[in-house]
Amino acid sequence: MSVQVVTHLNFQGQARAALAFYQSVFGGDIAQVTYAQFDRVADPSDAQRIVWGQVAAPNGFRIMAFDVASDTPWHQGENAFHVSLRGDSEEEIRTLWQGLAQEACIVHALAPAQWSPLYGMLKDRFGVTWSIDIAPAKDV
Repeated sequence: MSVQVVTHLNFQGQARAALAFYQSVFGGDIAQVTYAQFDRVADPSDAQRIVWGQVAAPNGFRIMAFDVASDTPWHQGENAFHVSLRGDSEEEIRTLWQGLAQEACIVHALAPAQWSPLYGMLKDRFGVTWSIDIAPAKDV
């Protein structure tokens, strides 16, 4: 079993540019998926925004990013990130979820998602937002 912790940056319309910038600095490959590609468009202005993106470099550098939906309050510097926790097994993820969920505010209940067999999001009792999932066989 293994667990990866990755900083997951939050933007509102700038995720694509931020990922390109970080790739130019750190190298590696960019992967990105739009709201339209995941069929999660509530507002047409979000269709081409990034719902999930990542830069992964051979030296181990990894960062994730997305654009919060246009109807979600966002201010630069506030809620600028959350921690992405990825594991290999359902048992491992459920155990970590149960630990972090103590006195937490559940944002998205732990359940299957389009990109992962198990995904959830919560804000822990210290105000840190965690995005938790099982890593897909190949990163989305």
